[in-house]
Amino acid sequence: MNELQSWSEIPTELLELIISRLNLEDNIRVSSVCKRWNSIAISVRVANQSPWILYFPKSGNLHEFYDPSKRVTYACEIPELVGSRACYSKDGWLLLYKPTTNRVFFFNPFTQDSVNMPSFEINHQIVAFSSAPTSSECILFSIKHMSPTVVAISTCHPGATDWTTVNYANRLPFVSSIWNKVIFVGGLFYCLSLTGWVGVYDPLKRTWDVLPVPPPKCPDHFFSKNWWKGKFIAEHKGEILVIYTCCNENPIIFKLDQTEMGWVEMKTLAGVTLFVSFLSSHSRTDLLGLMRNSIYFSKVRFFGKRCISYSVDKCRYYPCKRCYDWGEQDPFESIWIEPPEELSTFI
Repeated sequence: MNELQSWSEIPTELLELIISRLNLEDNIRVSSVCKRWNSIAISVRVANQSPWILYFPKSGNLHEFYDPSKRVTYACEIPELVGSRACYSKDGWLLLYKPTTNRVFFFNPFTQDSVNMPSFEINHQIVAFSSAPTSSECILFSIKHMSPTVVAISTCHPGATDWTTVNYANRLPFVSSIWNKVIFVGGLFYCLSLTGWVGVYDPLKRTWDVLPVPPPKCPDHFFSKNWWKGKFIAEHKGEILVIYTCCNENPIIFKLDQTEMGWVEMKTLAGVTLFVSFLSSHSRTDLLGLMRNSIYFSKVRFFGKRCISYSVDKCRYYPCKRCYDWGEQDPFESIWIEPPEELSTFI
């Protein structure tokens, strides 16, 4: 009868195959078993690429990309963006608007590809899209406050010759019916209002509804001036997340319980990293080190061209909290964007 072999006798090729199938968290765990396992775990370890911040200059065409995972800034001239305002980003594409001509177009700064859309006047309304313009499922969405009881929703798709606009009844009072953040999840556009209500637009059924869920409850002292600018909405694997910030307090994260139709405060992100800004938000898993279980904000005025992060584990900001007031930030000066997996042709 053969004696049982020990774990230390597992062939290197087999161990590499086993460990390569683990997620980042489990990979890190097995790397602590012994020196051999540590070496193999590191050799097959794969971490996700975090989004980058794209900064728009006040003049000129020299734009900067900041990679928070490496803390490196890349600068390049992008004349196509001069005079344009960022509206949204997804799948490495930007949705841009030129106020002087009402031009709306997609642009991929990594491939230099662009897709023109029908002209459309964008004043104070939010705009988003569901997927890359190269996809047959791409839908553009815009919502505009018309009156205390009416919102105008406009939609379009690549190849269309015009936008379609429909007015919908809105049951919220005046301030609550102004929508200023949007994400696309599971085929639906979710909009966050100034006061924390969530509205949902179904592009297939062409229906609009405000969820019967009161805004998350925060401490009475939590809000201060510019309180309405300190709310962000994000998603992760279909879960709707809302982040409330205040210049004098740590952020509070809420998850929408779509079964009980209520907000649940989250004390941990379970290894997820959120990247939020005024214009769009992203989420990631399998990031290394302090990036895990954190929220990354695009920038705060007067603190240079870098992002501000908040560690949920440590309950602190990085750099150390110095009264971050989101009301002082220009919402159009930066946006998160997802870089391609292969960066050799760009860097």
